[in-house]
Amino acid sequence: MQVKALACELPVTLGLPLSRLSTADIAREVRRCGIAATISDKTVWRWLNEDAIRPWQHRTWIFPRDPDFAAKAGRILDLYARQWQGKALKSDEFVISADEKTSIQARIRKHRSLPPRPAQAAKVEHEYIRGGAWAYMAALDVHRAKVFGRCEETTGIKPFDRLVAQVMTVSPYRGARHVFWIVDNGSSHRGQASVRRLQTAFPNLVLVHGPVHASWLNQIEIYFSIVQRKALTPNHFSSLADVEDRLLRFQHYYETIAKPFEWKFSRADLDDLVKKMDAAPTMLRPAA
Repeated sequence: MQVKALACELPVTLGLPLSRLSTADIAREVRRCGIAATISDKTVWRWLNEDAIRPWQHRTWIFPRDPDFAAKAGRILDLYARQWQGKALKSDEFVISADEKTSIQARIRKHRSLPPRPAQAAKVEHEYIRGGAWAYMAALDVHRAKVFGRCEETTGIKPFDRLVAQVMTVSPYRGARHVFWIVDNGSSHRGQASVRRLQTAFPNLVLVHGPVHASWLNQIEIYFSIVQRKALTPNHFSSLADVEDRLLRFQHYYETIAKPFEWKFSRADLDDLVKKMDAAPTMLRPAA
């Protein structure tokens, strides 16, 4: 038990100049502390494996620090469930999830990529020339799996407004009762100024800001991860125009095979998360 307890300590609390502990590090520390006179790395591994303790692994996380986290997150979850302010959405009300994927490079490889062969993976040349980069603006109709996107030289208010106009000037959004736009707190659509600007241009648009540092609530991020895996990796393009062509053609391809995401994080899950946040130790809370 003492060995397992030691493995669950952060190296800094043990006075070690390490970021993570390996089985060898733990065995060494066990001997140094006098917990055991002799112990092998394999023995440490076997004991830790009993409780699936892996101190050499880590994952990043961020503590939600928005004071209105629950309220803002709840509105988004309601929209995914086709609810708004306690009422079911009408058939002419739509939910859009939007954001920007920045700095998509055109890496022009110095030698052509080679296709896979029996017992050999495809080969992509390591060296490349940088052919520029796009900011990919995209909006996803979460209940219809419809994607709108465009490539811009940079992010900002005007590029984002062009994406909004691309959606809001076509049917069925142009004549819709309401079109809810779920966005994060990026500079191109932050705060009440963005609400006034966009609703002046499109009175039926309702801008819904997510909590600070909670992009995981925005379904467009799932689409971006699919784009990254399916259309951009490995990154081998002949030009910047080739990147744009790939992204826009992928949108059409995606729509032919996609279904709306099966969103499983519910209001009940949100309540459980808030309870865990409230019960979190003081050391895990953000600074005031």
